[in-house]
Amino acid sequence: MVVDTTIAGITVGDAHPVRIMGVINLSGESFYKGSVTKTGNVVPAAEQMVAEGADFIDVGARSTWPLADKITKEEERRRLIPALEQLIGTVDVPISVDTQYAGLAREALEMGAHIINDVSGLSSDPGMAEVVHEYGCPVVVMASDRVPGDVIGMDAVMDSLDKIIKKAEDTGIATEKIIIDPAIGKWVPEKVPIYDFETIDQLERLKVFGKPVLAAISRKSFIGEVVNKPSADRLMGSIAATAIAVYKGAHIIRTHDVADTDDAIRVAEAIKGRNITAGKSDYSIEVLDITSAKDAPGYFDRIGTTGMGGRGTKDKTVYRVLKINNVTTTQSLVIKQEALSRGCDAALRDAMSHETDSVELILMGTELQLKRLAAKLECQARDLPVIAGLVRSAMQRFKDTTYRYG
Repeated sequence: MVVDTTIAGITVGDAHPVRIMGVINLSGESFYKGSVTKTGNVVPAAEQMVAEGADFIDVGARSTWPLADKITKEEERRRLIPALEQLIGTVDVPISVDTQYAGLAREALEMGAHIINDVSGLSSDPGMAEVVHEYGCPVVVMASDRVPGDVIGMDAVMDSLDKIIKKAEDTGIATEKIIIDPAIGKWVPEKVPIYDFETIDQLERLKVFGKPVLAAISRKSFIGEVVNKPSADRLMGSIAATAIAVYKGAHIIRTHDVADTDDAIRVAEAIKGRNITAGKSDYSIEVLDITSAKDAPGYFDRIGTTGMGGRGTKDKTVYRVLKINNVTTTQSLVIKQEALSRGCDAALRDAMSHETDSVELILMGTELQLKRLAAKLECQARDLPVIAGLVRSAMQRFKDTTYRYG
């Protein structure tokens, strides 16, 4: 789904430059001490970020790092409100407020803040959704279930965001005001780095929601696990992950390091190229990049197909190409014939002459066609059940997080 919207006066989407959200961090409890801004330096820090390319400034006074000391709402307010008093009307970009609490969100919006960034996905405070609706402001919602970021694995991220978006829209929040955040980072102890690798690698799956995607990657622990460095030394790792996130479809990057991140974003954008669309007169076409059949029903729902029809055809939306090595010429001919009869296609050298003992075979088909082919080969002789098992294993490993990223 093509994303094209305006967030607090800033155009955001597939046809627009990737936007940068600079972080003003007022919390001394944060995991990255170098990011903490003192009260007297809030305006110079924000002005420098804007000069370096920030399109938004995100102000937060509570660390969401799981190991941080907890503070009260009163302490969060004591830090946040004076900073907003300095920033609003002084810095010429929209101000986002990072808070989970409706009272603070209301006070910030009354002061002139533009965006609410709620890492709990509107779940920590039951009144937050209503405040966002009342003020008609854009809102960033992060994938969460019981506590911020507790979703494990990309499938869980997708399910969580689907529920959060529906809750937001049911409350009356305008669909074009919703920005989604896939919860990159070690939000709960059981979330190990492979899940962040998976999320960034599969970020394009979020396209099904048709919403701007915000990726908050800067200096997080999964980078430290790879480079074995503390947060202060993770800039280059953050840049690498950011470039991939942009290539995979992020529309907004939240960062502590605006200038260096801006360079990475522009290069990644240039390499990524445009989404493929075509239009003339009243007609238009967009190419859907569906990489997981689990996401297909979401696309079907958005054009009004029946639930049964969507579920029945989802395995036809993802196409796979498999290369099978070292099969006999007889096996290859049987596999090709069975593949063709199920709508797949196959490519191999001329096996009719039996000039060689073994050949390589390339199979092409949708996930549904390849599953049906494997089921048929299970019943054959000549080690074809072994090959069927390998086809099943290869198909399953597309979805195996530990295998792919462990």
